[in-house]
Amino acid sequence: MLVLLAGIFVVHIATVIMLFVSTIANVWMVGTSNLGTASSGLWLLCNKTCEQLPVNSRDEASLKAVQAFMILSIIFSVIALVMFIVQLFTLEKGKRFYITGAIMLVCWLCILIGVSIYTARFTGKMPESTSSHHGYCFILAWICFCFSFIISILYLVLRKK
Repeated sequence: MLVLLAGIFVVHIATVIMLFVSTIANVWMVGTSNLGTASSGLWLLCNKTCEQLPVNSRDEASLKAVQAFMILSIIFSVIALVMFIVQLFTLEKGKRFYITGAIMLVCWLCILIGVSIYTARFTGKMPESTSSHHGYCFILAWICFCFSFIISILYLVLRKK
């Protein structure tokens, strides 16, 4: 049981780190332009220098929603990590990890909403780019989506042990 808890804890920490990286780094879309390789994220458009992400008025609300849901997913993931540690040492057997699993499900839902909005509204849209594809931050966000779901289910199953 101790090895299982340690493994879940390590995967949870890895998920938090990957969520930070995917939200902060500006490589959600990568494309080639006449100036070279350009990348765009949730915050900036980077070519040789980084500048504010140009977004038209009808996509601005979608971008703000993606930013908000990704930040909320980080917050809920960190809260779940703290709650895991607190519940590990304070609650009795059979009542542990129920709250942690529920918070991770909320984190999972935030990642799902944020990445789905980005996929629907911004896939293939890079200014002044001839060809574009998803960058590593987009892929990391989907990996975090899978990890957070698996972790939340494991927390909910472990509450009975």
